Amino acid sequence: MPMLDMPLHELKAYQGRNPRPADYDAYWEAALEEMRATDPQVELIPSEFQAPYAECFDLYFTGVRGARVHAKYIRPKGTAAPHPAVLQFHGYSGDSGDWQDKLQFAALGFSYAALDVRGQGGLSEDSGGHKGNTFQGHFIRGLDDAADNLLMRHVFLDTAQLAAIVMGFEEVDENRVGATGWSQGGALTIACAALEPRIKRAATVYPFLSDYKRVWEMDLAKDAYGELREYFRKFDPQHKREKEVFTKLGYVDIQHLAPRIRAEVLYGVGLMDSICPPSTQFAAVNKIESPVQTEVYPDFGHEGLPGLPDRIFQFLSEL
Repeated sequence: MPMLDMPLHELKAYQGRNPRPADYDAYWEAALEEMRATDPQVELIPSEFQAPYAECFDLYFTGVRGARVHAKYIRPKGTAAPHPAVLQFHGYSGDSGDWQDKLQFAALGFSYAALDVRGQGGLSEDSGGHKGNTFQGHFIRGLDDAADNLLMRHVFLDTAQLAAIVMGFEEVDENRVGATGWSQGGALTIACAALEPRIKRAATVYPFLSDYKRVWEMDLAKDAYGELREYFRKFDPQHKREKEVFTKLGYVDIQHLAPRIRAEVLYGVGLMDSICPPSTQFAAVNKIESPVQTEVYPDFGHEGLPGLPDRIFQFLSEL
């Protein structure tokens, strides 16, 4: 079989390369305190799009540093008892997508919320205020600023804040909430489940934002990770700050958040993925201490994985 990365038995044991900052736990506890101290000022605005069996809303809330963040929110009509909910996170540079592909969960009697990542393709606001490069790329934004101003820190907190908001709705059973996403969405699923431990099920597919140093060493800092190469070329061409850069990126490396997860996890991976190399994904998944079901596609890369959407639907419908 062709092989882009390590053999599968090595992937299942791999523990990652990117450094974990010494004050990592304190960093995220302070971040969560900031999030909890932020008044979300939640708005639910009925959407022009509606369905016979569901109510559709534009949900807005205020995230950390004052950004107004948007999500699509759907709840089933005529369901009085608290019911399950699913959170959806999208791929890098994308958005929350159309309404119609979310209605399958409303038909099951679930609520459903799909986040627009701040500053990307949807309606969420990027409140800015970062020193250094803001020309392109989000996971490097804030590298030349204080560590608590990394943009991805704020995005990770948005996922947890959205989860808490949805769990607080009277129609939702806070003990039956799941999360799902592919690529960046897979990373945000891991971040959400780590920062909001009430998440019960998490379905993550080829998660991004993991083990940046391994990506660099594999010479795969291109495509979604291309901003890493450009950062060094423009701001540290001789790599004099290499250790500092990778250590700071460690704050927003999902592998270091993964041990906090308490949810049951479904993980999908294509072993020919050159966008998010399998070893970087396993670096995070191997640190999850709760039950993990792994779906492996040996001949597939960063693309559709046949049968996996159905598997994810069944996995989350068991909530």
